[in-house]
Amino acid sequence: MSQKLLKLENLLQFHMICRRLHSLGQRRLGRWRPAPVWAPPGWPSPHARPWQTDVCVGAALVQYRLLVTKKEKRPVQLSSTKSKKEAEVWIGMTIEELAKAMKKDIDYIYEALLNTTIDIDSLEADSRLDEIWIKEVIKKAGMKLKWSKLKQDKVRENKDAVRRPLADLALLTPRSPVVTIMGHVDHGKTTLLDKLRKTQVASLEAGGITQHIGAFLVSLPSGEKITFLDTPGHAAFSAMRARGAQVTDIIVLVVAADDGVKKQTVESIQHARDAQVPIVLAINKCDKAEADPERVTKELLAYDVVCEDYGGDVQAVRVSALTGDNLMALAEATVALAEVLELKADPTGPVEGTVIEAFTDKGKGPVTTAIIQRGTLRKGSILVAGKSWAKVRFMFDENGKTISEACPSMPVGIAGWKGLPSAGDEILEVESELRAHEVIDWRKFEEEQEKNRDELKIIEEKRQEHQECHRKAREKYGTLHWRERSFLKYLQRKEQKPLKPKEKTERDSSVLPIIIKGDVDGSVEAILGIIDTYDASHECELQLVHFGVGDISENDVHLAETFDGVIYGFNVNASKVIQQSAAKKGVKIKLQKIIYCLIEDLKEELGSRIPCTVEEFPVGEAYVLATFSVTEGKKKVPVAGCRVHKGQLEKTRKFKLIRNGNVIWNGSLTSLKHHKDDVTVIKTGMECGLSLNEEKIEFKVGDQIVCYKEKDIPAKTSWDPGF
Repeated sequence: MSQKLLKLENLLQFHMICRRLHSLGQRRLGRWRPAPVWAPPGWPSPHARPWQTDVCVGAALVQYRLLVTKKEKRPVQLSSTKSKKEAEVWIGMTIEELAKAMKKDIDYIYEALLNTTIDIDSLEADSRLDEIWIKEVIKKAGMKLKWSKLKQDKVRENKDAVRRPLADLALLTPRSPVVTIMGHVDHGKTTLLDKLRKTQVASLEAGGITQHIGAFLVSLPSGEKITFLDTPGHAAFSAMRARGAQVTDIIVLVVAADDGVKKQTVESIQHARDAQVPIVLAINKCDKAEADPERVTKELLAYDVVCEDYGGDVQAVRVSALTGDNLMALAEATVALAEVLELKADPTGPVEGTVIEAFTDKGKGPVTTAIIQRGTLRKGSILVAGKSWAKVRFMFDENGKTISEACPSMPVGIAGWKGLPSAGDEILEVESELRAHEVIDWRKFEEEQEKNRDELKIIEEKRQEHQECHRKAREKYGTLHWRERSFLKYLQRKEQKPLKPKEKTERDSSVLPIIIKGDVDGSVEAILGIIDTYDASHECELQLVHFGVGDISENDVHLAETFDGVIYGFNVNASKVIQQSAAKKGVKIKLQKIIYCLIEDLKEELGSRIPCTVEEFPVGEAYVLATFSVTEGKKKVPVAGCRVHKGQLEKTRKFKLIRNGNVIWNGSLTSLKHHKDDVTVIKTGMECGLSLNEEKIEFKVGDQIVCYKEKDIPAKTSWDPGF
């Protein structure tokens, strides 16, 4: 209120000053009267000064009323920033995106960046701006900055299925041991198992080698049961051996007495150590004359496998799988070790197990061979494994006989899968199909998230690489005039010419797209493991287009046609319809039943995609005896007089001129004459005159002229898969 009174007092003083000035002006006007000046009728006098006192008084009163009627509360003044327009921006946005966010054209952004340190000439519509330049443009536009916040996905609840906690010891019951037979290829593992099972599996195997992992339940005469896993010994099947070691209780290491410790023997020992599984040593082929069991036990000492004869804890049994000698002693040693280990399992509750092998059967659909580790599997159970689920339709043993239930340590074939799980996947039983779908959806979601994280990491690396290239380009062109920059960029674009059809064909020929199909998941896994060792991409790039389990389909042929690739099938079939379709489309299908034959086929195909090497084979040689020139029209053509001392000279072949051991010319002849006759062949001992297709070359006496032919030699890939 005191402020209002102060303003009112000021206004009143202002009013008094105005009145005094007015009265003073009236006095001076009364003393000085100007001469009359003519003015039109109705016009005011030019000397009249309409100074009205009421105007000042009125203004003072108006101000007074405003001050009196004004409320005590001061009005809220709107801040100038709220009237500013907002622009939603984010880090790394392009010039075009910034212009859209500001609702301006691109030229406005360029103008805003003038007189800054940024290189305007290097900016394009899709160029990304740093945070400092985004702020600079927004500031010059008089707009308000609003950083865009990325929407965070709602945290998804974990719906995965997991193994149950360890069971109460009182609920555990004794179970059969799971024994894996491991060792080097061709050391008699499958033959040994055949003798125990009284079967003929080894005689039916392609190439005489095991290429799949097999699970068998063997009943001994004493009544004990043992589950045997037969693993491949070939170098390509390392993953299968590792998988066998992870689900086993005991490893029977088979070593041939006549061959000793080999590479896969050492690998099997390492698998046993990694899985912390005890070993029983079976020294096989002891019936051979060249057998030396002592050599085997001594060689194993180098790998810390100490037999009982040398004071260790590893049982060593000398057997002969061919004759069946001492096999019962091996079985008894295995059972004795199992008793020491006190193997037990919980046969109640939801099932837990491991997929040993997976394949597609024409009549049964997706089928898995599994080892049950906990619970009892029955028909109708709902299982999940990897990203597949199953409602068990039926179960069968290794002989194909239907069984009603599978207890712990029992190998079983399971049919009813909605998809094909991978070998090594964990099998878990869930309460319903709805729960199975929840588990599968969660696992697919997790896989997608992991994939997205990997892709974002790659994108970030690419972005940093792009920024580094952009920074180097700015440093390179920063000191140049814009005309020089434009010229250099034009030269760069000119160098990046599109490939000609011939060049494109040559480039495509050095790429081999392949499609892999196998009978079981483990076989495909083994082949892909071999392909991962490919290290000759500088010769020919190997592209894996597709892989899967099952026979070759029309889709495989279509993919191979699209990518100009080759289909490789391992232990699978291709129907006549598929083969005819492939032949019509020019697609190669290569089927093999032995893995190293398939790899040999792949190496040959790689070699065919590598450009051939050209080798020279001499046809004839001659020496220059004299030189002279022949006039042809207005030109003088140098001619060499030669004598053939080896082979023959053929005019249609290629020639090279050698002087002092150095090749100074390579090309073809324009003429070859014997005396005055044109000839095509000059034989040993004959003399001739010849001229070259390059007139600038001068002959010298003693020069050597070699006639040769070129031959394309098929190339071989330098890739060594290790076997």
